[in-house]
Amino acid sequence: MQSSNHRLRDMEQHHPLLSAGADVETGSLAAGVMVGGPHAGHTAGNRTMWFIQDSCGMVCAGMTWFLVLYAEFVVNFVMLLPGKNFWYSLLNGATFNSLAVLALASHLRTMLTDPGAVPKGNATKEYMESLQLKPGEVIYKCPKCCSIKPERAHHCSICKRCIRKMDHHCPWVNNCVGEKNQRFFVLFTMYIALISAHALGLSGMHFFTCIKVQWNECSDFSPGVSVLLLIFLCLEAILFLTFTAVMFGTQLHSICNDETEIERLKNEKPMWERRMRWDGMRAVFGGSPSLQWCNPFTGLRLRRLLLLTHARRGGSEFSV
Repeated sequence: MQSSNHRLRDMEQHHPLLSAGADVETGSLAAGVMVGGPHAGHTAGNRTMWFIQDSCGMVCAGMTWFLVLYAEFVVNFVMLLPGKNFWYSLLNGATFNSLAVLALASHLRTMLTDPGAVPKGNATKEYMESLQLKPGEVIYKCPKCCSIKPERAHHCSICKRCIRKMDHHCPWVNNCVGEKNQRFFVLFTMYIALISAHALGLSGMHFFTCIKVQWNECSDFSPGVSVLLLIFLCLEAILFLTFTAVMFGTQLHSICNDETEIERLKNEKPMWERRMRWDGMRAVFGGSPSLQWCNPFTGLRLRRLLLLTHARRGGSEFSV
């Protein structure tokens, strides 16, 4: 694939001439389940659902949901509902459950959103000629997925695709964190950290209250069962709070410095114009600072979900 006007370098580096925001095809196929017909990923206006078929990632994602739902069970049925203070239970229950819903919604958006996958096998002679490259310009091909590598893209061995602005692959969301879903991953870590801190605070208050009175009056469960459930919740909350708070801070630092975790670890020199601080935040979260930045449902359209559901009934195609 070499002509007098340009060269195609079959390397694993990335200094291409394609912009990070430009799609090399109208759509892209998901590395997992693609809902729709055989050619849905290549047609305009396509509707695809991204899902990675990785056994380890699916187990980790399932564990995440189980632990969040476990925390909801303990908070609601062990601590709040048996409580005698109606307003205390109502306010804390509404707050905790709202944050839990936002955390799970952010997890789903992170897991089911295409992180910025480069279409597979687009490094063809015909497509390269359509790019109309200038003499001497160099583009790079990924030897693993046979794709033209955009700037700042890296190949993920689990997703088996090159991902634009890939930060890392997170098994807990069973997906890469990249250009298109980093916002939801940041929200996920933030909301998990908040409900973990809230659960720790509620557990401390519950222990303090139950010490003053009989344990049978504090919960509908036996004292031994209640203590075991609360201890496990506290351990879970401490681990989740530590992990997600660190990840949240790391992600914000990367966004404000316009540098992914892979670029930092590889100590790559920036070949792009950096977006610093608020410019980087706007690029990831979109628009000026507002409450919409904290909304994981932004951009989620009911009509699109109905189309995906209808397409799934018609059959699904599995691709790698």
